Amino acid sequence: MKTSAFLFFTLFCITLHGQNQEITLENGKSFLLGKITLKAFEQEPYREWYQKSYQDYGVDETLVHLFKEKLAQYHIQLFLGTWCGDSKREVPRFIKILKEADFPLENLEIIALDRRKGWYKKSPGGEERGKNIKKVPTMLFLKDGIEVNRIVESPVESLEEDMALILNGDTYTPNYAVMKQ
Repeated sequence: MKTSAFLFFTLFCITLHGQNQEITLENGKSFLLGKITLKAFEQEPYREWYQKSYQDYGVDETLVHLFKEKLAQYHIQLFLGTWCGDSKREVPRFIKILKEADFPLENLEIIALDRRKGWYKKSPGGEERGKNIKKVPTMLFLKDGIEVNRIVESPVESLEEDMALILNGDTYTPNYAVMKQ
């Protein structure tokens, strides 16, 4: 009995802190939670919206060229909700820009936040704690472990223009700037 209880607890912890965890609500709708990989977007129901937004977006290669080299020096934390319309629109576009810029994807950390009451915009690992994540998606640009700036919910101009301003050290104020720490 003790062995089976220990095994259940161990499996529960692995599931809770593993990648690409999926939660299914009573109404049958699912969402991802916690640290996820790009592979998670290859599975239904995420694949449908991810692929469409990714394929439909035309990257501004001229702007990407302006920040491509500098981007590789950053670590990016991407907080999203796979249940959120803004995330469904902006995240595939953002990923496409990163790939176009040859960004080392091992420097991208993707964290899916919860939508349930009592857990709203939280993750099982607490990666959002102390980062003032109020809107999703939020893309944090970190250099040497320190946040340089962020894009919140949607770009001010375009993802490429906003990224160029951030990465070139120009003045950039994200949407919902009062929420930035």
